[in-house]
Amino acid sequence: MTRSKNTAFWQGVAAMLPLAIACIPWGILTGALAIQVGFTPIQAQVMSLLVFAGAAQLSGLTMHAAGAGFMPILGSTFVISSRHLLYSLTFRKHVDGMSAPMRWTMAFVLTDEMFAVSEADTRRYGVFCPTYALSSGFTFWFLWGVSTAIGIFAGEHINNLDDLGLDFAIAATFIAMTFTELRRFPVFATMLASGAASVLLKPFLPDSHILLASLLGMAIGYWLHKADASQSEAASQGTEI
Repeated sequence: MTRSKNTAFWQGVAAMLPLAIACIPWGILTGALAIQVGFTPIQAQVMSLLVFAGAAQLSGLTMHAAGAGFMPILGSTFVISSRHLLYSLTFRKHVDGMSAPMRWTMAFVLTDEMFAVSEADTRRYGVFCPTYALSSGFTFWFLWGVSTAIGIFAGEHINNLDDLGLDFAIAATFIAMTFTELRRFPVFATMLASGAASVLLKPFLPDSHILLASLLGMAIGYWLHKADASQSEAASQGTEI
């Protein structure tokens, strides 16, 4: 199945729009919080456009308000964003052979949302499409910047914006990204194992239960995925014979 670059571009935009719109409350909260902790509107907007990492931005802003120094904020950002190392390992095989500017651009817009829609598109067409990946990534980047600008304006004129529950958009977005993948048993088992482990471990390890539950879920998902792949390969070989 082939398609033109123009078709791939607009398919990427369309695929990203629901997730980007769902993140607008998150961006509003981030922009408002930046103003409330002392950033100027320009500083808040530039941070959002250059850092482009919602969870890391919220963490960094909170730590800045508490008086944390540069290194603790940098360390926190590294830990929160470390999942992108896994995304990068997957994308590495896609971008081999591309020019350095193209790889850097791809890395800049590589978010959870872009990874999810791009990998789904790759599975559908059987080949990675840079045009699709970039159009979906920049769609999210653009709407993230717009939502941050709204938050900056709101932060200057509306008090206690964080009491409106806008942070629920974070959970809603991740639920939306993974919902269609739950049909695959390894993904469903990963979610179930991580959720159950998090609840069971919290009373005993309140500071690290989420990290341990995530690692357990990933290990189980990886093992099941490998087992499923081995079975499929064996079945394919049996068919050829």
